[in-house]
Amino acid sequence: MKRRTLIGAAIIVAATGLTSNALAEQPPIRIGMSMPQTGGLAGGGKASLLGIEIWRDDVNAKGGLLGRKVELVVYDDKSSASETPAIYSKLLDVDKVDLLFAPYATVPTAPIMPLAKQRGMLLIGNFSFQVNSKVGHDMWFNNAPWGPADAWASAFLDIGQKAGGKTVALLTADQEFAQNLAKTAREVAAKRNMPVVFDQTYPPNTVEFSSIIRALKATKPDIVYVASYPPDSAGILRAVNEIGIGDSVKLFGGGMVGLQFGPVMENMGSLLNGVVNFNTWLPEPAMYFDGTKAFFDTYSKRAVEAKVDPLGFYLAPFGYASGQLIEAAIKATGSLDQKALAKYLREHEIATIVGPIAFSPDGERKETATLQAQFRGIVDKNMDQFKKPGKQVILFPEKLKSGELVTPFEAARK
Repeated sequence: MKRRTLIGAAIIVAATGLTSNALAEQPPIRIGMSMPQTGGLAGGGKASLLGIEIWRDDVNAKGGLLGRKVELVVYDDKSSASETPAIYSKLLDVDKVDLLFAPYATVPTAPIMPLAKQRGMLLIGNFSFQVNSKVGHDMWFNNAPWGPADAWASAFLDIGQKAGGKTVALLTADQEFAQNLAKTAREVAAKRNMPVVFDQTYPPNTVEFSSIIRALKATKPDIVYVASYPPDSAGILRAVNEIGIGDSVKLFGGGMVGLQFGPVMENMGSLLNGVVNFNTWLPEPAMYFDGTKAFFDTYSKRAVEAKVDPLGFYLAPFGYASGQLIEAAIKATGSLDQKALAKYLREHEIATIVGPIAFSPDGERKETATLQAQFRGIVDKNMDQFKKPGKQVILFPEKLKSGELVTPFEAARK
């Protein structure tokens, strides 16, 4: 009996060892992407990638997915749309990745949409805006909180209308992202019978905005909607600080990219006061979900080592959430089948560190979770102030609201 028991135990141990070895020898699940590590989008790209890397490390520490480790295959797209089609072809044909994440931002993502659709690949988007509106890829899922195309402009103009605003000025960069925002803003303003009294597009390389701000100020708008990129956002605010914007303006901001990044905010300091702008995550009590605090504890430490945005509010947690979306779908379906994963994501709400995410048929959020928040009491050269609640007061959405609008804009600036 003893001999038989010993033999049985030996067989079990051997079988367990074989199973462990088999799992260890299985190839990793490879997730391919490009991410801007150089060029104008690099600041956001690096923070986004760090968020994804933290998710990879967390999921691997729990044993991986389907008994396999997760591996990231990443190339620098240099913030250029001309780079991404070749990179994603290489990821599929040479690297043979299992899954695809999109690069950060609209411009580098738009050119790869036809490829993803043609190859039947699920694609997790990364803060692009309306890149699927013409392509119609049914396996596209954007991690960004934008929601319906008009939600962004609607939220901003609604705040302005409630403050008594009736006329609108539009100032937008000649880039796809900004122009998409401007288009929806015009449509929303028209539906609300709000005259657009100023509508100017400026070239992406514009550095001097004084003459534009003077011309805008002369039209005496009630609401100024700006869709700009980081260098432009800084230049516009400096011009406003120098020239003023006029007592008629009740609301200023809306779509200014860059004012979400720690280094930019620290550099702009008190020039931010009064601006109402979009954001995605802020350290207000209503924005903490399961795992949010733990993520930022880890991110803060690793951001110092990686020399990336020390705050990481805007993109990093959504990079982590991208991983959570894929993780939930793989665990539920028990496979890497692209159609099965896409079906699951279309039909289920997923819990993430940025809150629950549910998708519409176009792969965008069913309901917008894009914040509109007003900068308050900002002082110069102080990064730590942005880690505290109350410095960016959430005005929208209602369920996350943490304060009321201070208006008019010139009074709010002071």
